[in-house]
Amino acid sequence: MKFRLNRNDKKQQETLTPWESYQKKAAARRRQARAPKWIHQAKRIGDKLPRLKHQRNRKLARRLTILLTSFAVVIGIMVYLISPLSHLSSVTVRGAHALSAQRVQQATQVRPGDSIFKVLGHTQRLEQQAPRRNSRLKKVTIQFKRPNRATIQVTEYATAGYVMKQNRYYEVLENGVVSGQSVTQPKSGTPVYGSFKKSQTLHRMILQYAKLDSEIKRNISEIHDAPNKDDPNRVHLFMNDGNEVYASIPTFAQKMAYYPGIAAKMKQKGVVNLEVGAYSYPFTK
Repeated sequence: MKFRLNRNDKKQQETLTPWESYQKKAAARRRQARAPKWIHQAKRIGDKLPRLKHQRNRKLARRLTILLTSFAVVIGIMVYLISPLSHLSSVTVRGAHALSAQRVQQATQVRPGDSIFKVLGHTQRLEQQAPRRNSRLKKVTIQFKRPNRATIQVTEYATAGYVMKQNRYYEVLENGVVSGQSVTQPKSGTPVYGSFKKSQTLHRMILQYAKLDSEIKRNISEIHDAPNKDDPNRVHLFMNDGNEVYASIPTFAQKMAYYPGIAAKMKQKGVVNLEVGAYSYPFTK
C-alpha cells in the first residue's frame, strides 16, 4: 500500500532537527579543514591587504611629516643665525664712573654685534673673568634681555690715592693695585702716599685706608711711611684741617675712627697720636 504525503508533511520533512543542523555544520567544517593550505592563506592575505595598505600609507605620511618638519627647523635656525636678531643690538653699561662703557665692554667681552650665544649660558664665566682683565672692576653682573639686548651692571674699586713716580702721580685703587694710568695732578679728596719703600707695606696701608668713613678719607692729604725702632709699622699723616697724625698700620682703620672726636676737642692745631691709646698735643712753637 502506498501513502501519499501532503504538503505539511513535506515541509516537516525539510525542517532539520538541532542534531541534524549540528551534523551539517560539522561536515562543512571538515570539508573546509581538508581544503589545501594555500586557499586559507590566500583568504587571510586577501582579508589583510586593505589593512596593510592603510598602515603603510600612515607610516609614509608620518615619515614625510617628520622629514618636512626637520627640514623646516634647520632652515629656520639657519635664517635666524644670519639675521640681526641673533646678534646683540645694544649693550648698556650701568654703575661705571671712572671707566667708560667701551672699556667695560672690552673687559667683559660683551659688545654690540656679538652673537647672543656668546652670552647665553656663559654669563657667570664672563662675570668672573672681567675683573682679571680690568683691576678697577670689583663686581660685574651681566643680564641678557630678550630678544637681543644685554645690560652690564658694574661696581668699581674707588680711588685710594696716588703714589708719585718720576714726577708723575699714579692712581692707587682700594684693592691695593697701582693703576698704570698717571696724572700730573692728583684728584682732590684723596691722599698721596710717600716714602713707602716696600710695595707690601703700601698695599697693607691702602687696605686699611679703604675701611675708613668717607668723611675721614676726604680729610687726609698725605700718608707717609715713618717706621721707627719702637714701631716698624708707623705712618705719618698730614690732614687737610691742619693737624698731623701718627698711627700704626695694623690698627689704622680702628684708631682713625676716633679722630673726628679728638680733633673737635683740640683748642689749637697739633698732633694726634694713635699708636698706643689716643691722645693729642699742640704743635711746639
